[in-house]
Formats: sequence, C-alpha cells, structure tokens
Amino acid sequence: MPLTTIAAMARLHVEAWAPEYGPSVEPIDDLAPSEGSVDIEVEGRPWEPIPGRDDGVPLVAFVDGVRRIDARLVLDEPGSGPVPGICGSFAVGAVVWDRESRRSEVVGAAVHRLGVLAKGKTAAVPSGGPALDYAIESIPDDEPGSMLGHFHGRMRKAESRLAEDLGRGGHFVVADGPLYELSATETIGYVKSHRVDYLAGDGHGGIIGRLGAGERTPLFTIKGYERYSWYLRLAEIGEGHSWSGIVRCEAAAALPIEEVVVLADRSAAVLPTVASEPHLDPRAPQNLIPIAALEKHLRHRLGDAGLVLRHLRAAVLRMEAA
Repeated sequence: MPLTTIAAMARLHVEAWAPEYGPSVEPIDDLAPSEGSVDIEVEGRPWEPIPGRDDGVPLVAFVDGVRRIDARLVLDEPGSGPVPGICGSFAVGAVVWDRESRRSEVVGAAVHRLGVLAKGKTAAVPSGGPALDYAIESIPDDEPGSMLGHFHGRMRKAESRLAEDLGRGGHFVVADGPLYELSATETIGYVKSHRVDYLAGDGHGGIIGRLGAGERTPLFTIKGYERYSWYLRLAEIGEGHSWSGIVRCEAAAALPIEEVVVLADRSAAVLPTVASEPHLDPRAPQNLIPIAALEKHLRHRLGDAGLVLRHLRAAVLRMEAA
C-alpha cells in the first residue's frame, strides 16, 4: 500500500524494554471453525476407522511460517497523544520431499518485515540496515490483539500463496495449520492442536480413540466451514491418552469429494512416516520432522532478535538527529 508519512512533528519511538516482555497476546486464528453442526454422512461409508492408502505421490511439500515481534512502537503525535504499534518479522517457506530420489530441500523461503500502527496512522520505519526494511500498514483500532492478528494474517496469506503455487505445480501440499485459501488444489491443512471435539455432539467421537496408527476417520463437514475434515492418528503412544498422536486435517470443499477421499487416504498413510519422535521433539509426534526442520531454517533466516532490535533503535536515533 502507498506510504503516507504523517506530519514532521510526530515522532516514532522504539520502546526501551525488550519486546518479549510485552503483553502475551496471541491472535486467535480467524478461520477457526465455529462449534456448528457436523455432517458425518458426506463420504457415505460406515463410521469405522479407515486404513490409509499410499498412492505413491512423488512430491510432498510441507509449508509453514514463523513469526517474531521485533519491537513495540509508539508514534508520539502532538495533539492526539501516543499511538501504539508493533514491528515484526515473519518468514515462510516449504520443504519439498522428493520421494522417488529420497531427497528433501527448502524452497520458496522468504523473510518479510512489517510494521503495524494503530488508529489509522502511518509513519516511515527507518531501515535498520541491509535486509531490515519494514513495510508499514495500519489498522483502525488500537487493540494489541488486532495488531497481532493483522501481522499474523499477513504471514498466513504469504503461506497460502506459496502453498497455492506448489499445489498448482503438481505437489501434494501439507500446510501447517488450518487452510487460509480454499482453492481446488491438492492441499490439506494440518491442525496439531484441538480446541473443540467436533464429533462429540452426535456420539461419534469415540471413533478417535479406536484409531490405530495410519488410520483415519471418515470425512465430515462442519456447518458454515467450507472444508472437509478428518482425524488421523500418526503414531501409537504407549502411555498416552486416547487422543495422543491425533491430528485433524482438512481440504477445501471446492475439490470433488472423490479427490478429497484420495487426499485423506494418502495423508493417513504418508504423514505417519514423517512423524517426529519424543527424544527429538517435545511436540512429538504431531510436529512433523520436515516442519520442525523448516521452522529451524526459517528462524535462522529472521536474524538475531537482539541485533535486529539494536539496529532498529539506532536507525530511529539517526532519523531524529537528521
């Protein structure tokens, strides 16, 4: 969006304390489904565990993003008082697993720097040096959750663009988190955490505890949520509870249901082969090995948080002295 610098009297400040001591407000995903009614008849088969089926898909792409708030901002505009903001970085990318050559590589990795100011204000965020140029956007209110949500939404859009490109390029795409875009590509959303048991209301939730490793539930849909969903178990957890190793996957309703069945069968067969182990990852088995490796790579691309903060502060001081 075009950048309009506000009046020269206004001053931008990077606050003196580190951003990690700010309020711990996490945005709620704006695409999280509501607790609506569930249709369990969409696949038209008995409500029993279904073994996965590996159809030999050659290219699997795991798409994810990482984000970090680099600094909290205050725009001090005489006459109207201080305006809060945040300054952050996010990186998105994908690990492409070539199953035929047994090779994996990171593709499409990109770092984005973004400042978000409240109350519709904009101001130039000075460059902190090479690769530290921040775009600036604004939101109408001044709620911390709204600023974080806007920042998070920009990352999700970047993830979805990469997933779309890979899906149209013939990859089977596993996007970490709920789907953001609903295009008719071979892309599934991979949801590791569970806020709602969608099958509890009609008494079919018991099937989840009976799933074995590499098995899935039949497809179901949630009213008002334009996606097909299914649960699958990645691994058997010896001392775990009945939902240990369970993830929920989803695919866009724009796809023919026959194609979604193929994706669901494929996911139940392929994803358990890249499930993490407890001695390697505290989020095992849900945090898949390719996604964990991608997150590490992307965090490295963001740069050192302390160094970025120091460069931002120095850039603001140089701007004030000019």
